[in-house]
Amino acid sequence: MPSGSQQPQRHDRLIVALDVPSAAEARALAEKIGPAASFYKVGLELFVADGYFELVEWLLKRGNKVFADLKMFDIPETVGRAVANLRGRGITFATVHGNQSIMQAAVAEKGDLKILAVTVLTSLDRGDLDDLGFSCDLERLVLSRARRALQAGCDGVVSSGLEAQKLKAEFQDRLLVVTPGIRPVKNEDDQKRTVDAAQAFANGADYIVVGRPIRSAADPRAAAQAIQRSIAAIFP
Repeated sequence: MPSGSQQPQRHDRLIVALDVPSAAEARALAEKIGPAASFYKVGLELFVADGYFELVEWLLKRGNKVFADLKMFDIPETVGRAVANLRGRGITFATVHGNQSIMQAAVAEKGDLKILAVTVLTSLDRGDLDDLGFSCDLERLVLSRARRALQAGCDGVVSSGLEAQKLKAEFQDRLLVVTPGIRPVKNEDDQKRTVDAAQAFANGADYIVVGRPIRSAADPRAAAQAIQRSIAAIFP
């Protein structure tokens, strides 16, 4: 049974994406942010750099939570073994991005991890799905993948804030909804399906993942604190 029904701690609802080229830069950014965030995403860019697991251990020793956003997609046996190598390290979330058998293999080996299934990347829009051969409506595709994730035993899904409302309406607390692509203003980068933090939570997101709006801010700590204040207003 998925464990997504546990309510997040308010301060943990903001997950800061450490999308930088090196572990040293990731540590520097986390130190700049300081107590303004307690949950960090370490993804593919850092995974192929030196010192990924040393960075994870450093974050955990600071009292932070870690989201290993690796979007694992391979044959089920390989994914299961990869998840087995992640468990027991103190990591909170890990992502998979595949079909039913891949998700089931991940869940079978998750141990203390929570497995999140990626629905549709927030960098994709209708035109991209046409290119990939998906003829169905984008929202229907997200909901279909979420249903399969729940059946496979996943703890939650990664989804745009635009679909979060429909996800929560159908699944309530049976699936966590983690929403990336948070942008405070009109967006012009590669993220196409974006909302701001307040809208994401109003639509039902349990967590938001914020990268560039914090990382590129003149004062990353102040940027994170501003988001935390908006979260505190929503979850008093």
